[in-house]
Amino acid sequence: MSFNNYKYIYGPVPSRRLGLSLGIDLVPFKICTYDCIYCQLGRTTNKTIERRPYVPVKDILNELKIKLAMGESPDYISIAGSGEPTLHSYIGELIGMIKNMTTIPVAVLTNGSLLFMPEVRAALMQADLVIPSLDAGDESLFLYVNRPHAGISFDQMVNGLIDFTRNFPGQVWLEVLLLSGVTGMAEEVKKIAVYAKEIGAAKIQLNTVCRPTAEDFACVVGKKQMESLALLFPGVVEVIFEDESERLLGVAISEANNTEIINLLARRPCTLKGVCTGLGLHPHDAAKRLQRLVDDREITTLRTDHAVFYKIADKIK
Repeated sequence: MSFNNYKYIYGPVPSRRLGLSLGIDLVPFKICTYDCIYCQLGRTTNKTIERRPYVPVKDILNELKIKLAMGESPDYISIAGSGEPTLHSYIGELIGMIKNMTTIPVAVLTNGSLLFMPEVRAALMQADLVIPSLDAGDESLFLYVNRPHAGISFDQMVNGLIDFTRNFPGQVWLEVLLLSGVTGMAEEVKKIAVYAKEIGAAKIQLNTVCRPTAEDFACVVGKKQMESLALLFPGVVEVIFEDESERLLGVAISEANNTEIINLLARRPCTLKGVCTGLGLHPHDAAKRLQRLVDDREITTLRTDHAVFYKIADKIK
């Protein structure tokens, strides 16, 4: 029997970095420390550095217990979602409780903006994997690309990444997202690479946009260019590109309903393949359900240069 009222758990969804990822949403849409020009969820509605218990940890754990009891076996349980997860003041306690519940590794996907705070660094120490971001190599582009809260400076952010990585017992993979005409150029990448070397992550994941972005001028960097720019970074560098995230589950079929489709799309725009993979739906069934939701104006489509994405429809107030 399907549990259809998840508020904080979503997926498993196909992840370009983590395979199949069962997501946990720790903050309401869209509370974040940044307002990145490339964000797939659109503009930040509440830019803040205030850490609070934004959603109840007990309710998250109840949902996770039900989901895991249904036989879900994702590659990772990923703490991420609709904003910056380290804004939740009990993220450390939640990670510890998840580790007591399951052997599935816990990943935290963070923009890294609050790692300059000792309490945030301490809260993430029980995670298995932390993937922070570094999208610029100087203050000017940091302000342009990430549009951070006024309480976060470029130097603070970078020093937080360095301090955390040096002391974290698990794996740190540093995500660097490049944008055409902005940071996707050798002269800018070289600046980022200097800091990446100092941070010393186990792996650098070089990324670019693959979904609709908050701003139209946040554009994809071509795969060949990404591969060329990867040579400028030290150590292990993995180029992430769209096709790696969209592997179907073959015969895996579920009884996911429209509510679960909407909950998935509320966290991230998806292609048809992404919906099928995330919810275990047959492509024909998923296509019919998606078309009904489009007809009912619950969701809408957005065509990019390389795919058609489904996303939550903007509600007219």
